[in-house]
Amino acid sequence: MDEIQIVDIKKSIFEDNDREAEQLRKELKAQHTFLLNVMSSPGSGKTTTIIKTLQKLKEEFRIGVLEADIDSAVDAERVVEAGGVAIQLHTGGMCHLDSGMTRTALESLGTEQMDLVILENVGNLVCPAEFDTGASSSVMILSVPEGDDKPLKYPLMFSVCDALLINKIDCLPYFNFDVAAVEERVKKLNPNIEIFEISANTGEGFDAWLAWLREKTNAWNGKAD
Repeated sequence: MDEIQIVDIKKSIFEDNDREAEQLRKELKAQHTFLLNVMSSPGSGKTTTIIKTLQKLKEEFRIGVLEADIDSAVDAERVVEAGGVAIQLHTGGMCHLDSGMTRTALESLGTEQMDLVILENVGNLVCPAEFDTGASSSVMILSVPEGDDKPLKYPLMFSVCDALLINKIDCLPYFNFDVAAVEERVKKLNPNIEIFEISANTGEGFDAWLAWLREKTNAWNGKAD
């Protein structure tokens, strides 16, 4: 009897996606387009943070936004109303974006005319962390109302990101949220991560966040800051 061949489907999917993601990254680098992958749970303030970032940087960079949701076009409509260019992606029930889906969205957007593309990934703290989208950098948002225990519960998400935005700090007086504990837990998982305390509602803390994003975008695009 012949030996049974065992195929690890999950491993194969990840390997194929990683290869395509790396190729996409090379193409974006060649055309000087910085792709920022933004991840978080639903309700953390992703869209509000992206819109405020767009409004503050739109005079410096040509910016496009990719909005990924299972359904609806609400977020893309908000971006357009704020003066941005947006593409809405419907994932058909999938809880994440992979590099193939990202490439399709970028082709629809037309990245040749974009210095910075912001990808708002599907809202959850599990699946998006597992799939490389081909982004130049990945950041995540953790909002104060979610609680300070999330790095303990979802370590992979905090491990794969280059920056963490602790959002809704204007709500700190009303929630039992220990910022120092979050920072300590995150740094143990990812010593090189940059952490910014912000309020997308009031704009507090945005100067430091925008300086980081500006530096990353210019460096990727081969421009001096």
